[in-house]
Amino acid sequence: MRRRRHRPGPAGRGSRGAVMTAAAVLAGVVGLSGCDAVGGDEPAPFSASDKPKPKRLWDRSPRSMAAIGDSITRAFDACSVLSDCPEASWATGSDATVRSLAVRLLGRTGAERRSWNYARTGARMVDLPEQMRQAAAHKPGLVTVLAGANDACRSSVAAMTPVEDFRADFEQAMRTLRRTSPTSQVYVASVPDLKRLWEAGRGNALGKEVWKLGICPSMLKDSDALDTKAEARRDRVREQVVRYNTALKEVCAKDLRCRYDGGAVFGYRFDDTQLSTWDWFHPSKDGQSRLAEIAYRKVTSRTPPAS
Repeated sequence: MRRRRHRPGPAGRGSRGAVMTAAAVLAGVVGLSGCDAVGGDEPAPFSASDKPKPKRLWDRSPRSMAAIGDSITRAFDACSVLSDCPEASWATGSDATVRSLAVRLLGRTGAERRSWNYARTGARMVDLPEQMRQAAAHKPGLVTVLAGANDACRSSVAAMTPVEDFRADFEQAMRTLRRTSPTSQVYVASVPDLKRLWEAGRGNALGKEVWKLGICPSMLKDSDALDTKAEARRDRVREQVVRYNTALKEVCAKDLRCRYDGGAVFGYRFDDTQLSTWDWFHPSKDGQSRLAEIAYRKVTSRTPPAS
């Protein structure tokens, strides 16, 4: 036998009756609960802020590392006048008195075989994407970044790298790394306080003669001048460094495998024993050792640095 089709009455009488019945039941439930459509005892709607934040990933014992940056990571003037001394680098050096980060993490043999230094004296943030490309080719467990001093150390305050360009170049460097080595960790050291370095070195007559050769003129020129104009110039350079560090911190915070030092290098008070005896501005071997110590503490900490 064929099943008879149900033919609804005029104006969909059957479905309209079902809707009216459901509406009546719903009205009864609302009436009994004493709640209206907005507010009352109902829980607040779920929002994006209620989502659990992704857990930051960090291996405190990386098996290899690469370093990128500028003259500080090349240990410029740490061993002889106006020259690099990579063996004394805080990041990858082999000098026993420095005990670089690579040596502390990988051991002496491991540092020789599994660490690479692509920093370059004179480099600015715009140079970092290419350095990062070279570092990423090794797929290192850790990449260290210390750059930005040369963006502030220009011929004049007006010539300093704009913060927007500085940020964009660092973002590009991070993208370059992630395309090739998505699991590499990144330790970002803050830019040193250049005004503090001026304060520590300006008491040395020989150092001030070297400064006249063109080392960080935006900060160091007319090093003995204490007039309002000179102080305002130095303060503007320092403020720019603070802005650079804010950019480093914010870009790093967007990457789950990036750790900013919390301003530790910027806040470190280098004294004259930790400055090069060749220029009284770059770190000496003692200063390089202090940078290595700071980095090791931050890299191996169970929790990211407060900032």
